[in-house]
Amino acid sequence: MWARLGLVLALCLLPGGGAEIQNCQEAPEWRIGEEDPMWSSRGSVTVVALLQDLRVKLENEGLVNISYVVVNHQGAQSQREFHLLKERVSDYITVYQQDEHQEDVWTTLNGNKDDFLIYDRCGRLVYHLGMPYSFLHFQYVEESIKIAYCENKCGNCSYMVFSCLILCIIEKWI
Repeated sequence: MWARLGLVLALCLLPGGGAEIQNCQEAPEWRIGEEDPMWSSRGSVTVVALLQDLRVKLENEGLVNISYVVVNHQGAQSQREFHLLKERVSDYITVYQQDEHQEDVWTTLNGNKDDFLIYDRCGRLVYHLGMPYSFLHFQYVEESIKIAYCENKCGNCSYMVFSCLILCIIEKWI
C-alpha cells in the first residue's frame, strides 16, 4: 500500500505527468480518415500508446474494457514502415496511420514520440506521460492506467461500471 501511495505522489510531481497536465478536459477531436477513435472507445479507459505486454498483464489482473490505440507518426518514413509497426503490435491493439494531408494528430494531442496519453471512460485526459516516465520497465504507465481505471480523478463518469469498482476495491485490499 505504501509503495502505491509513493508512486501516486511521484506521478503528481512529475514534469509532463503530474497535475499540471492532468486537466480533465475531453480529448481534442482527432480522426484517422473518417474514424474517430476517441468517440469509438467511449465507455472504456483509453490508452493512446504501444502497450502489447502491459495490455496482457493488466487483463490477467482483471482490468478489462481498456482500449489501446497507437497513432503512427505522420512523416514519410513512418508511413513507409507502417506495416512493420502493425506486425509488432498485437491484434487487440488498433494501429492508425495518419494521412499526410490531414491535420497531425500528434500536434493536436500535444504529444511526442513515445508519449502515453491515458483518458478516463468519459474521454477526459487523466495523464500524459513522456520520456523517461513512459519507459515500460518503470511502473508509471501501469499505475497511471490503474488510477484512470479505478479512480474518478476527473469527477464522476456515467460510463463507470460496477464490476470495475468491485475489482478496484478488492485490489486495494490485497
